[in-house]
Amino acid sequence: MKWLMRILFLLVAVVGLVIGALLLMPGDKLATILAEQVKAQTGRDLKLSGGVKLSFWPVLGMETGAVSFGNASWAGSEPMLSAESLAVGVDTLAILSGDVLIKRIIAENPTLRLELSDGRGNWEFDTAVAPTASGSGGSKPADASRAVTLEHLKLTQARLIFVENGSARFDVADVDLSASWPAVSAPMVLDAQMPVPGGEARVDIKIPDLPAYASGAASEIELALAAPGGDIGFDGRVNLAGEMDGKLQLKTKDTEKMLAAFGQEGVGVPHGLGRAANVSGQMTYTRDGRISVRDLVASLDSNRFTGEVDIVISNPPQITARLDASDLDLSRYNQSGQTVSSSSGGSGAGAASEGWSREPIDASALALANGEIRLTAKSIALPELTLGPSDLTMRLDRSRAALEMNPATLFSGTLNGQVVANNRNGLSVGGKIKAKGIDLKQALTALVGVERLSGTGSGSFEFLGVGQNENQIMRSLSGKGRLDVGKGLISGFDLDRLMGRGKGSGGTTVFNSLTGSFTIDQGVLQNNDLLMSLDNFRADGKGKVGIGARNIDYLFTPVALRANSGEGLSVPVRIVGPWSNPSIKPDLTKVIEAAAGGKVKELEDDVKKKVIDKIGGDTGTAGTDGDSVEDALKNKLEDEAKKGLLKLFGGN
Repeated sequence: MKWLMRILFLLVAVVGLVIGALLLMPGDKLATILAEQVKAQTGRDLKLSGGVKLSFWPVLGMETGAVSFGNASWAGSEPMLSAESLAVGVDTLAILSGDVLIKRIIAENPTLRLELSDGRGNWEFDTAVAPTASGSGGSKPADASRAVTLEHLKLTQARLIFVENGSARFDVADVDLSASWPAVSAPMVLDAQMPVPGGEARVDIKIPDLPAYASGAASEIELALAAPGGDIGFDGRVNLAGEMDGKLQLKTKDTEKMLAAFGQEGVGVPHGLGRAANVSGQMTYTRDGRISVRDLVASLDSNRFTGEVDIVISNPPQITARLDASDLDLSRYNQSGQTVSSSSGGSGAGAASEGWSREPIDASALALANGEIRLTAKSIALPELTLGPSDLTMRLDRSRAALEMNPATLFSGTLNGQVVANNRNGLSVGGKIKAKGIDLKQALTALVGVERLSGTGSGSFEFLGVGQNENQIMRSLSGKGRLDVGKGLISGFDLDRLMGRGKGSGGTTVFNSLTGSFTIDQGVLQNNDLLMSLDNFRADGKGKVGIGARNIDYLFTPVALRANSGEGLSVPVRIVGPWSNPSIKPDLTKVIEAAAGGKVKELEDDVKKKVIDKIGGDTGTAGTDGDSVEDALKNKLEDEAKKGLLKLFGGN
């Protein structure tokens, strides 16, 4: 028994001497030994500086100064891990049993660089070959049965970099990260916090089966991200390549604030498109940067979309979407806390006098993405218009957006065609549209505030404008179009009564048809063939409408077909001036000439004599040649001419 005690004492003495030797060994010598062992186990270089301190019981620990751990041979030249200081502790008893229970890893100001290429991660170590101490080479199989667990990982003020196939996917600094994996069968739990504009973002990740995940198999994952303005959740499966498939949930109370937190400060979200959002769907992400969302349900403010979306992550992103919005309310789309400029539309005098806006149009959003988005809806309420059932497709291609209507329902009729905005070499807008069954009263009331004309019309319109603001675009407009209207009426204007042909239609003019065509050049609309057909009359029109200058010079000529012994008689009316206050004057000279058969002088002398007699009788100034009499004569002459005009048309 004494010999056994002596052997045990000798072993303890030897262990004590070894430990003592290690404790007394210079730090640089310890660093060299550790670096050699890490190289043997991982094939990577470990560089330590500032000395090494060791502890042995109950935790086999090491503390060091600046440290760097090499990257994979196929990855970048930067180290996989570097830190200003590092502390590592391993359970001593677990080591004796053949397992590795890491009690702690604590790093200050570390930089962790994770790289993924062709399905390989730089966190995967090649331990199949380990050189011998003599350097002659040799092989040593890895012990796959050895269990490795992590009780506590803490990184403070860390910088996290993720590189995929040579391109940096994200680079985030000032991250505090902690992780725990206390047993092989236990889930791995990781949480991280990082400062972002507007506050702090927090990420929580739970992987129930870390060994399966580490082997490259698709494994369950729960992810929650909380940031200023909103939260993102994912529950599904993921693998080492970053491929994911599962349930996605996005909720925002302030989408603009959340976008700013992730580097998109200043991006405005219109009313109705998600200032507050609740989005869910089945999401799939593949290693080639493709995101697919199926069974999409998106509540954006008061609107609800369903459908599916495919996104290819590129520069810019490629988007393909098919969405159904049912009843879509975008009536407050352009409200951002400021009053919408009246120059953008409307028919009021104020809008017309102010002219088109000269504020620059920011069309940079046309370059944010490429792709195709199809939207079907039962109705679409816009700030000035409301569309009925519509099928719209938006195609985006290198700063060019084309909206196709297949069809769009507007003003109780349908629109088919395309409207384009192109910002590749300066901004231009254009389109080619065909309209059918349009309710003119609805259209004119909404677009220009005119409520008197009613009827159902069809037509076509082509246009193109170029410029960086509304004024430039409107003054550069070119194009052509045509309008055809069936039976309709003009309320508040009784042409029959005006022309003295009976009781009329109770304050309205009923017409049988209205047709016309037009061209546009340099912002000026020219029409020469307006024709309105009525039972007893015909109305012709020709002239110019300055779309850019917001003025008009137009001659409207009603013709009484049965007047003047059946030869017809016209009453030209010229409309001249700005849209806000045009001058409307009848030209009675031609009426009188036609009615008198060329005897204008005789008619004028006869009327003049009657007027002078009338004036003289009323004022006692018969035969006076003063200015007051001439003025009175002119006024009376015009009044008598109007009365005579009515008699010529058959009135009493």
